[in-house]
Amino acid sequence: MDASLALQYALIALAVLASAWAVARKLFPVSVRRLRIAVALPLLRASRPAWLRGLGRRIAPAPSASGAACGGCDGCDPDPRRE
Repeated sequence: MDASLALQYALIALAVLASAWAVARKLFPVSVRRLRIAVALPLLRASRPAWLRGLGRRIAPAPSASGAACGGCDGCDPDPRRE
């Protein structure tokens, strides 16, 4: 296979993966959050090297507020000026 064709396939694969991730984050925010937690937890163990724990912290989602319902949209914003 020609090197330029392999590069083209690699770039198309990256574009498709990025697009699929954006759609998943938009349509399935709770599932994406659970997936990120499931991937990050094994990396955050104390027995792991520091660079793996750092990667786990980057993958882990931000802690959600205790009063937040689902964190999937801004539809429950109590600010009346946003209507």
